[in-house]
Amino acid sequence: QVQLVESGGGVVQPGGSLGLSCSASGRFFTINTMGWYRQAPGKQRELVATITRGGRTNYEDSVNERFTISRDNAKNMVYLQMSRLKPEDTAVYYCNAEVRLQSWHGLTNYWGQGTQVTVAS
Repeated sequence: QVQLVESGGGVVQPGGSLGLSCSASGRFFTINTMGWYRQAPGKQRELVATITRGGRTNYEDSVNERFTISRDNAKNMVYLQMSRLKPEDTAVYYCNAEVRLQSWHGLTNYWGQGTQVTVAS
């Protein structure tokens, strides 16, 4: 079993910054791509950013150049540094990881429980 635990959400004023962290724990062989997704009220969950094990990143257009995703493979952690936040960034942010439980297994998707980010003055 794999657990993903996010931390770092909260309330921030427009234009402010906030950092999120996600820690993966449990028994597994390796973690492939990790990422952050978000879901605003009444909307579908959407991709925010992903990062491969080798460090290649991908961002949703609206957060490009404002958000930075990074990871620490040794600690099984992924981070999201958010700057120049806007009210439309308000959402529950979810951590995602593609996990290979054993070397001969395929990839399984795991999700964290989510952390609320609210951007308001």
